[in-house]
Amino acid sequence: MNEDELKAKSSIAPLGGAQALHALIDTVPDAMIVIDDSARILSFSKGAEQVFGFAESEVLGENVSLLMPSPDRERHDNYLRHYLDTGEKRVIGIGRVTTARHRDGSTFPVDLSVGEFMMGGLRVFAGFIRDLTETRETERKLHNLQAELAHVSRISSMGALATSIAHELNQPLTAVANYAQSARGLLDDPDSIDLALVCEALDECGKEALRAGQIVQRLRSFISRGDSVRQISSLQRLAKEATALALINGDSRGVDFASKLDADHDWVLVDQVQIQQVLVNLIRNALEAMEQSTVKKLLITSEPAKDRMVQITVSDSGSGLEPHIAERLFHPFMSTKPSGMGLGLSICHTIISSHGGRIWVEPSELGGTSFNFTLLEANTEEKNG
Repeated sequence: MNEDELKAKSSIAPLGGAQALHALIDTVPDAMIVIDDSARILSFSKGAEQVFGFAESEVLGENVSLLMPSPDRERHDNYLRHYLDTGEKRVIGIGRVTTARHRDGSTFPVDLSVGEFMMGGLRVFAGFIRDLTETRETERKLHNLQAELAHVSRISSMGALATSIAHELNQPLTAVANYAQSARGLLDDPDSIDLALVCEALDECGKEALRAGQIVQRLRSFISRGDSVRQISSLQRLAKEATALALINGDSRGVDFASKLDADHDWVLVDQVQIQQVLVNLIRNALEAMEQSTVKKLLITSEPAKDRMVQITVSDSGSGLEPHIAERLFHPFMSTKPSGMGLGLSICHTIISSHGGRIWVEPSELGGTSFNFTLLEANTEEKNG
């Protein structure tokens, strides 16, 4: 940076040059960042320095997209321009859980709130950022969503198990009941000395067999009554929130994370919570697969597929999978983890199948594994209708 650039950068004083105001901003426990309508950073609080790892002197005058992972980093200026042109609020005054980028390149989940005000005739935006990996507010902020995801996981597990049990047991149990009732008729002979005892035993056999079948049927009915409510949703929004949830434990340190989602094919017809469950499972699996890797890269992409479907891919640079494991990876109780139950990917398979899509695994161009699944795209008429 030459002398003129240094002077220009140093001339950007904290919010109107008011030292008292800047001192007040520094008392805010969370990160606070103020930008102008060109997305240039005007003020960077002490909390922001701790959260992002930058000193204020390093970022004054820089574009705030410096603190964002891809694809927000490339699209932020367009987001801001869209708001200035149309007044349509997508984040301002609303707030959301999203992801941010640390100085070391790692991605972490944050709770972001943005406000707008005028200062000395200048339109400015103040962002309040709370690092969800290092705050006790995490549980409160995400309690409802995590509870829903946990419920979906339990119900999906029950659904997979109930379907398998019903398929395996309903036919033989029905046969037992039929044979028992037939035997009851054949042995209904008053001349038999053990007639009463035989009849009683067979009656009980039939009752218990029917009772077992009814238990299985009630379980299946319970699961089927829980049909998901699907709505038109933004895939980018779902992926962003799921990523924040998946990274909540801070497992992404040292991971080069990026997402490249096709904005022209963003709207899908889904149960939002269920699809977030799938994404959370796949992202966490990818992070675990890269624990021992020297190079850690995680990429989420989307692209149009045939038959009005959208293909989503979660790729990692881990060690990959053996072919014989990949073939049975979505079966219940099949796990690549020493302590795993083997239900996570089975749940993903159940959810995606119930949405009319498919899920599969293949080698990744990053060197590890790519998990792919498809969802039904919602057309423009459905979205606007």
